[in-house]
Amino acid sequence: MPASSAKVRIGVIGLGQRGKDLFGLLQEMDDVEIAAVSDLYEDRLHKAAEAAQNASKPKPSLYLNYKELLAREDIEGVIVASSWTSHAEIAIAAMRAGKYVGSEVGGAASIEECWELVRTSEATGVPCMLLENCCYGRSEMAVLNMVRQGLFGELIHCRGGYLHDLREEVAKGIENRHYRIHNYLNRNGDLYPTHGLGLPAACLNINRGNRIVSVASIASKSRGINEWAGEHLGPDHRAARSPIELGDIVTTMMKCAHGETILLTHDTSLPRPYSRAGQIQGTKGVWMEDGNSIYIDGASPAHEWEKFDSYLERYEHPVWQRFLNDGVKGGHGGMDYLVLRDFVDCVKSRSTPPIDVYDMATWMAVTVLSEQSVHAGGAPVAFPDFTNGKWIERSEPMLASTFGA
Repeated sequence: MPASSAKVRIGVIGLGQRGKDLFGLLQEMDDVEIAAVSDLYEDRLHKAAEAAQNASKPKPSLYLNYKELLAREDIEGVIVASSWTSHAEIAIAAMRAGKYVGSEVGGAASIEECWELVRTSEATGVPCMLLENCCYGRSEMAVLNMVRQGLFGELIHCRGGYLHDLREEVAKGIENRHYRIHNYLNRNGDLYPTHGLGLPAACLNINRGNRIVSVASIASKSRGINEWAGEHLGPDHRAARSPIELGDIVTTMMKCAHGETILLTHDTSLPRPYSRAGQIQGTKGVWMEDGNSIYIDGASPAHEWEKFDSYLERYEHPVWQRFLNDGVKGGHGGMDYLVLRDFVDCVKSRSTPPIDVYDMATWMAVTVLSEQSVHAGGAPVAFPDFTNGKWIERSEPMLASTFGA
């Protein structure tokens, strides 16, 4: 269903760095009015009001308590960009208030809250979308386009992850009011699985004819954050002397119902360049993000990698063809704009989001299951079926509103 041209009224909950960025992008959309914002800190609320004024936009209502924002009958959808462990709580409350939900990413705190997300959406009929921007990357979309055209043959194995040097961000978390540090101090598992899982899940039709059946995780020892903090912030700084529960490298292997495997890596506490470590491998070829590499059996030189560039141009997804032609907008190379655009269009057309509540529950649950496996010495943990068997019959592919069936 095409979106209408009328303005949609949105509320933004959480105005840290990520929420501030999304607020700015939404302000640039002519068919969006940010009616209200909420944050625990007054200074962030006032900065949002100032940003609206500077952009010659209506000043949003300001709330310290997000429940007051949800009580507004004129708000149609909400963006949840608060701390990780509050995403599910706020999303559930928003659905009960009849608001379309676009939730930022992060791992779940419990399996119970994942089930409550699903059951609330089913009971209320209100959709919930996970705003996983990495699904909208140019390379990711081209690779998925290739998968759906059969270029890699039958898929066997996929990889992904979050490989990002966050030592400074984590070590300075308390003084910068950033919630990530508290997770590192208290949890050991893949805390941030969705950036790396999005593309494999789409390629393998997870929750749509396939599902993840088990998870096994192992964590290394923890040294990176303490050493960085001791060197740069001093030996008496809390981040230097407090034991970090999270292992520097967490490796997670997942098995799918049809025999495929997915390998995820969480690596944020050691020096390294950024990567999501993408890899899609099938009976006819393999793509690897690192090295910008591809090999297609019978097309590539024998036993030699090719650069992905020519394939990217040849299999550019139509969405990115239009995006490049019209002018790329938004953060992270355009991904942020595209994921927000899909959410806004779904709110306006009252349609099912491309990354739905079953995906959100499944991807977020990896964190909890990974923690359980780490504490069990790497033993496999059974993966809940949040669709209650509906995955067998669901046929519309993930990201259908963007990518086409």
